[in-house]
Amino acid sequence: MNRATIATIIILLASGCGSGAPPKAASNPNAADKYPLDVCVVSGEKLGSMGDPFVIKPNGRTVKLCCSKCLKEFNADPAKYIAILDEAEKKSSTAK
Repeated sequence: MNRATIATIIILLASGCGSGAPPKAASNPNAADKYPLDVCVVSGEKLGSMGDPFVIKPNGRTVKLCCSKCLKEFNADPAKYIAILDEAEKKSSTAK
């Protein structure tokens, strides 16, 4: 198994994928509204355009991808995509 495969498995397990347990409801009903992007941080595709967004939680941080295929590119340089997400969060917090 290569590092990317292992990282993917860890991310999926951390997100609860394959645990058999139902997904936990957000403690804050408006939590979904706080995600700063309406597009995939990797591809730029509109979130939801390919079904439900593929949600990962690297280091507890919510990242929404348009599909599972973007995970490989995200894992190749997560810092790059987290920086994009950080910038979007800064813009959304200053816009309020």
